[in-house]
Amino acid sequence: MRKLENKAALVTGAARGIGAAIAQLLAAEGARVIVADVLDADGAAVATRIGDRARYLHLDVTSQDGWNTALKATESTCGPVSILVNNAGIVEWGCIEEQSLASFRRVIDVNLQGAWLGIHTVAPSMRRAGGGVVVNISSTAGLAGYAGIGAYVASKWGLRGLTKTAALELAVDRIRVCSVHPWTIHTPMTADMDESSTAGQPIPRFGEPEEVARMVLFVAAEATYSTGTEFVLDGGATLAAAPVPYRP
Repeated sequence: MRKLENKAALVTGAARGIGAAIAQLLAAEGARVIVADVLDADGAAVATRIGDRARYLHLDVTSQDGWNTALKATESTCGPVSILVNNAGIVEWGCIEEQSLASFRRVIDVNLQGAWLGIHTVAPSMRRAGGGVVVNISSTAGLAGYAGIGAYVASKWGLRGLTKTAALELAVDRIRVCSVHPWTIHTPMTADMDESSTAGQPIPRFGEPEEVARMVLFVAAEATYSTGTEFVLDGGATLAAAPVPYRP
């Protein structure tokens, strides 16, 4: 039997990269998946590729109205949500002195506020489902500091902290909340990064979206005694006292 048979899953930022791989794997394991994103053509293509177990929905994760609409559509199509994957994220480069306030806020709004809104909106649906799991896609930037992406680092540390608070608050409702922390993964976000920068880490390569997806599946289906926990996929990069610089 498939691990997520007929469970309803909502995956944000699912139009490409890590999110698309997560949506595809959850559906393959039996879930009914909402592919949510603002990239309508790419998102619709992902849902079409997955088949009748997936539906695309336009969702701006920074909008409360958007979340309300997405939840209503999800419940009407798939039933109460059992799995929420907060994957939507952006990065904008610039040292603290160089980055504009507007740029800083954009990153925080998508990466952190978006996840907060997701948990805030979807938690009641998970109660109706009898419990569930929230998987927040953070980063190794939520475990260490990197120069040149201060807003991104702040958002990912914030997401790590939000995960722990949500885990404490929602445990009584049988809702687990965990964070997944990838290092560099082959996605459009890392397309301009030099893979030779991984030469000094124990597993000297970038990761693949499918590897992150398998970790999310493990958290959702197998890690039933874990909540508030960080799951790291970094090729061993954070083992070093000074991480490899996170630069394009």
